[in-house]
Amino acid sequence: MIELKNTTKLYKDVIGVNDICLNLQAGTYGLLGPNGSGKTTLINLILGQLKPTIGSVTLFGVNPWKKSKLLRRIGLCPSVEINYPRATGLEWVTYMVQLHGFRFMQAQKKAKESLDFVGLSHAMNRPMRNYSLGMRQRAKIGQAIAHNPDLLILDEPFNGLDPIGRHEMSAFLKTWASQGKGLILASHILHEIEAINPSFLLISGGRLLASGSPAEVRNILADTPYELTMRTSNPKQLATLLIEHCDIESLKFTSKTEILFSTRSASQLFKVIPEIIQQHKITITEIRSTDDSLNTLFSMLMKLHRGELMQRGL
Repeated sequence: MIELKNTTKLYKDVIGVNDICLNLQAGTYGLLGPNGSGKTTLINLILGQLKPTIGSVTLFGVNPWKKSKLLRRIGLCPSVEINYPRATGLEWVTYMVQLHGFRFMQAQKKAKESLDFVGLSHAMNRPMRNYSLGMRQRAKIGQAIAHNPDLLILDEPFNGLDPIGRHEMSAFLKTWASQGKGLILASHILHEIEAINPSFLLISGGRLLASGSPAEVRNILADTPYELTMRTSNPKQLATLLIEHCDIESLKFTSKTEILFSTRSASQLFKVIPEIIQQHKITITEIRSTDDSLNTLFSMLMKLHRGELMQRGL
């Protein structure tokens, strides 16, 4: 479906993506990385909107650069905002489908079907300036799927959606993936994409740092330095036991019921905690990471690439 060979994109002296090699068959992929990591540049290279400075890109076996007809096989939901205040949702999606070569009546029919599918049938004839952020996001997704593409690329697809909308989006994407088509989800939030069960492509600083299944990514996290907060009924006793049984780097009390600490191995910690709870009758009501983004993971991966950490199994 997609092949990149030593693909590099330079913006004068700034590196957009750096020497990426990929060979992706049809399937579901989560393109994950912090903001500014190179995700959008990589997407634009795949679409043929950018030309690589070094290396090559092929999409469905063809160089996508200046191949506008190839875009009919692709659906794109960009991260940028829609700014067509006078157009209705139906008018805008119809026009976008027409750009793929469909006649007006056929394009309008497809637009109505897709807007109904994303839950905008009640608002399709309203000007888009009156749409909420979540409604505009649904409209963008509607235009991306209306022409039934072979490859769907969604850049920050959950942006602006409420919890119900996120659940519906996850269900739709699982259905899409089950059809054997291509799906690429770009995001900087791990748990949003993990629900779709994709293969992960982890990018930072323009480099592809790692790839694998959600379980493999979790294993990387579990065997690396990690910072956690625990809420407990007896923080002093728990702190003493953690120091005795785990490889704790630092620990401090942030409140009467909470401990903030860092450990060199989260997997070791999670094996010990059930034993501590059972033997010492300590109640732990909450365990959470202090960073719910990918920053911790990517910081660790960058250190691995620079040789600053030794990682078991990598």
